[in-house]
Amino acid sequence: MTAPRRPRLYAIRVVYVAALMIVTSTAWAVLAGTQQIRNVGDMARFGAILFQILAPLQLAVVTFLASLVTAAVVAQEKDRRTLILLLMTRMENHELVLGKVLAGLLGVLVMIGAAIPLFLALTLFGGISHAQVARVFAVTIVTAFVAGSLGALIAFARDKTFQTLAMTSLFLLLWLALGESIHYGILFERLGEWPCEAWARAVSPLRAIFTAATPLVESGTWRDAFLGIGPFLATMLALAAVLNGWAIARVRVWNPSRELRKGKEGAEPEPAGSALGAAAALGAAGSVAERGPADVAERRRSGHVDARVRGASAESRVVWDNPVLWREVRTRAYGRKVLIVRIAYLILFVVMVAAVDQVLANAAARHSVDWNAFLSPGATVLAPFFLVSLVIVNALAVTSITNERDGQALDLLLVSDLTPREFVLGKLMGVGWVTKEMIVLPLALAAQVWWRGAIGAESFAFLGIGLVTMDVFVGMLGVHCGMTYANSRTAIGVSLGTVFFLFLGVVTCMAMMVSFSGSFQTQLAPFLAFILGGSVGLFFALGARNPSAAILSASLLLPWATFNAITSFLLGHTFSVFFVATATYAFTTAALMVPAIGEFDIAMGRTKGGKEE
Repeated sequence: MTAPRRPRLYAIRVVYVAALMIVTSTAWAVLAGTQQIRNVGDMARFGAILFQILAPLQLAVVTFLASLVTAAVVAQEKDRRTLILLLMTRMENHELVLGKVLAGLLGVLVMIGAAIPLFLALTLFGGISHAQVARVFAVTIVTAFVAGSLGALIAFARDKTFQTLAMTSLFLLLWLALGESIHYGILFERLGEWPCEAWARAVSPLRAIFTAATPLVESGTWRDAFLGIGPFLATMLALAAVLNGWAIARVRVWNPSRELRKGKEGAEPEPAGSALGAAAALGAAGSVAERGPADVAERRRSGHVDARVRGASAESRVVWDNPVLWREVRTRAYGRKVLIVRIAYLILFVVMVAAVDQVLANAAARHSVDWNAFLSPGATVLAPFFLVSLVIVNALAVTSITNERDGQALDLLLVSDLTPREFVLGKLMGVGWVTKEMIVLPLALAAQVWWRGAIGAESFAFLGIGLVTMDVFVGMLGVHCGMTYANSRTAIGVSLGTVFFLFLGVVTCMAMMVSFSGSFQTQLAPFLAFILGGSVGLFFALGARNPSAAILSASLLLPWATFNAITSFLLGHTFSVFFVATATYAFTTAALMVPAIGEFDIAMGRTKGGKEE
């Protein structure tokens, strides 16, 4: 009832379809500018290749948005302590869980619906049937529902937003890794009557979308239209039912969390006027009625502040000169259960180590796609792991600010004698300390690839410095978005979305370059719209609310430099890739840091001219 009233819902669908149109137009410009189109067959081949690029691209966008947006919807309720108010109503568990899942998926479903006419228009090129379009959208919608259900389940179970976002990202990567491991026969070659490829199509969205986008011999019936993806649809619907059923059964067990319950031994009572205090009082009403008035009065007297006897610790904790950094490093600022995130990440790292060994040892797996010959062995395994590591670092950085705001502690920090430099650098260095595993272990995985001889020492050094540069960049990006956007869900969405779409833009650009032409030096003109659109989007996300000349320069420079780095990479100029990428992202990091420190009051939501920024 409320989401369609926001202009954001209409802007999202317009931007999404416009981005797909830009990709389509760029692909056509690349083909027409570098090759001769002689007959209808050339047009049909173009349509088929473009369709096989856009289908996985849409799946990646939808899966990312469905999982993290739905998780953020629930996590924001918990951060603001309004979920407890929903639990106090007469709302049934299934109404709460399914309502949150479908509300979080509303924007994603609108995007998918808006893209249907564009995909149907691609059939005019030839080489694509309406049945292929139907199969692709069936796989995309079902995957979005499963991803949204997964994000909501984790958000209901975890206490902190960072835990929710990190666990969701890790489970998505494990999902992808499981499907690829089955596809390449790492786990088994045949199970029952089905070979490993058939099992991979049943559990992996990536393999299912490749199958759906592949032309099949069809008789025109609806049964043939969904040939090859039926097991996947059935498996995913069953998985969604299990995830939602689990959340429905446990939502009132997980919430409120044990640390917030009144009955926990040693827990401090919540203020009477707060939501938690009201919930605790409501939950204890039955037990109060069972006790006599004298017991109740004695209990209240013993709980009074004057009746408490506490033993002071012999040694007080020494706070560092930068209290923000001390809090990030020396306290459990992100919850006690952040250890679960570390354990899950370590398990994923072990899986990635085994996967890299398998890929490097299997020559056939190195060339699973046409343009994979341009990538070093194991790059298709390393890239998703690196992306998830960057997403986790970015998620912690942005939630380190939004948690302060939602917990109403940010105003207290603003009236203290903390300097902007202490606050920003304290948060940034604290994020680096908490996510040290996500920074060190990708370097260890790169060292494994170097040790196996897949890359040289120079490339390993370039890769290590580049990874550290990107870690600092995504950390500063998260702090910048958290300080710029007053709405926590918007801040998280812009921050994580920027990291994800930068990565996705690079992959899409490389796929189009290799698929349609081998003359990489002459492709600047066709990609102009792609580059300019990226610059406008980047500036709107990073500098629209807090504009500065440095952010404007970085927004204009970053897409151009990224295109140059991609071209240099495909041509084998390793040092050029390293120099351009490192220098550009270092400059962008400084551009984000300067206004965060220099215009601290404006960025933190202070008033200017009587109006809230």
